[in-house]
Amino acid sequence: MTTRGFSGRRPSDDIAQRLPPGQYETKDFPVLAKGPTPHVDLARWRFTVNDGPRPLASWSWPEFEALPQTTWRRDIHCVTKWSKLDTTWRGVTIDDLLQAAGITPPSAYLLAQSHDDYDTNLPVADLLNGQAMIATRFAGAPIEAEHGGPARLLVPHLYFWKSAKWIRGLRFTARDEAGFWEQRGYHMYGDPWREQRYTNDP
Repeated sequence: MTTRGFSGRRPSDDIAQRLPPGQYETKDFPVLAKGPTPHVDLARWRFTVNDGPRPLASWSWPEFEALPQTTWRRDIHCVTKWSKLDTTWRGVTIDDLLQAAGITPPSAYLLAQSHDDYDTNLPVADLLNGQAMIATRFAGAPIEAEHGGPARLLVPHLYFWKSAKWIRGLRFTARDEAGFWEQRGYHMYGDPWREQRYTNDP
């Protein structure tokens, strides 16, 4: 029996160098989620940054769209072993978001929170210095709902479950709190180059 990832044409050396251990390249964009795709009404959409339960800043969709916009071209890597190379995203970097709000991170960790009640934990240091954005466009068009539109977190250097779909806010936490998949056996950090897929992976 063969399985995907162990059959087909061997990638070129250039592509192979860009694939973390255990990954294969796909030209598709697989759709994975914990449940049904939520309907997000842009007229009621708000993005909020909280320190625990305390709101620090909030934007409506028009206000968010007026923030500085950045375009990135990045490779993304899913814990289910596919990688998609040279993806193009546009949105608001976390650096620009915090600067616009006049916020200095009050803690070293946060939870990204989504409209489908999904959340995932992240070290704040992994979101700063040009490492993460709230993306609103993919390949030059608004992000499709099945891929997390109207807005999703993008943290391309970590496994893609950390790039929360349908994001509605960031909540700073006093400690590193496990999110939805982390409570169910996924790694607390999720570095694809170290194959940190599950809790006991180094």
